[in-house]
Amino acid sequence: QVQLEESGGGLVQAGGSLRLSCAASGRTFSRSFMGWLGWFRQDPGKEREFVGAIRWSDDNIYYADSVKGRFTISRDNAKNTVYLQMNSLKPEDTAVYYCAATGNIYYSSNYFPTARYEYVNWGQGTQVTVSS
Repeated sequence: QVQLEESGGGLVQAGGSLRLSCAASGRTFSRSFMGWLGWFRQDPGKEREFVGAIRWSDDNIYYADSVKGRFTISRDNAKNTVYLQMNSLKPEDTAVYYCAATGNIYYSSNYFPTARYEYVNWGQGTQVTVSS
């Protein structure tokens, strides 16, 4: 089991920046964790959308096309924390942002988990609102 706690959401004007944090903990989460930590977002009435993810073992990172070039994922090993730096924010980025973790399983190097069902542990979410 992996526990995830997001922070850093808020209100920002279009063109601005925010950084979200996701602190991971739990018995199965350690330096040897083989899975991915990902970010999703969901606007009311819409499907939960993949944003990006990082494989914990080798820093392999994958982004959705909608955020590529604007959002950056990074991590702090010492703090077991993943960050989502969001720049050039747009009103359509408004959503609740969720941190999520896959199971502690091996994925082949050319496979990137992007589907909601592939992530088995979820944080509570943090609201990001971008005003125009």
